[in-house]
Amino acid sequence: MARTLLSADSAASRTLSLTDFINCYESTTRAEAYSKLEFANTYHLAFRDLPEILRARVKGTTALDFGCGTGRSSRFLTGLGFEVVGVDISGEMVAKARALDPQGDYRLIPGDDMSALPRRGFALIQSAFTFDNIPGAETKVHLFCGLRELLEADGILVNIVSTPEIYLNQWASFSTRGFPENIHAGPGDPVKIITTDFEDRSPAVDILWPHESYLETYRAAGLQIVEVRRPLAKGDEPYPWISETRIAPWAIYVLRRSN
Repeated sequence: MARTLLSADSAASRTLSLTDFINCYESTTRAEAYSKLEFANTYHLAFRDLPEILRARVKGTTALDFGCGTGRSSRFLTGLGFEVVGVDISGEMVAKARALDPQGDYRLIPGDDMSALPRRGFALIQSAFTFDNIPGAETKVHLFCGLRELLEADGILVNIVSTPEIYLNQWASFSTRGFPENIHAGPGDPVKIITTDFEDRSPAVDILWPHESYLETYRAAGLQIVEVRRPLAKGDEPYPWISETRIAPWAIYVLRRSN
């Protein structure tokens, strides 16, 4: 799922609704921009360890990519041998995913309604950056509860999210230099960031949700942590690292049903 573009007024609101969220990133222009993203620069670290994690943790081949955006993360899973269903709430994003990957299974879902997906139907559910964009603890818990019901009994949910530090530093793929107000943000507050891996320099607005908040969210949704990784660059990769060797931009939570 792409990062959310919000108006200045809605970005200032801590009570942003899921309806606002849906409407604000229905953007053909943004879908075109995200369709050009690869697995390079800072994004390399978000996906680098996934093959190892999935080989060790996942027992089946059925996978749901929740918040698939233009299909980059779905195609990644397909390349690892999974049978992937990609879902998103943006018609523009899903249309671009289908155009890029006509053989893929990409579905538009209405808001938080996952009733068309098979209950206990997936050995793996992956969510790459989706929860960076979703406002409100209740909404997050509700969605995680829904995803929990889609997991097989021994299924694994991999949630890749931005760390709070990503909004305070400079990165190979991102800039936060123009947003000093990010330093004062607390859990649930909007934070701004610019992706520099494509030409569109419009700031995106994420919702700050630190580790402690995720712990509470997972507990409330009946999920338990199996593993947490905060990948750092090793320094020998062919990318122009800025902060990545010292500070982890991403957190990878590996989860399973707690009961």
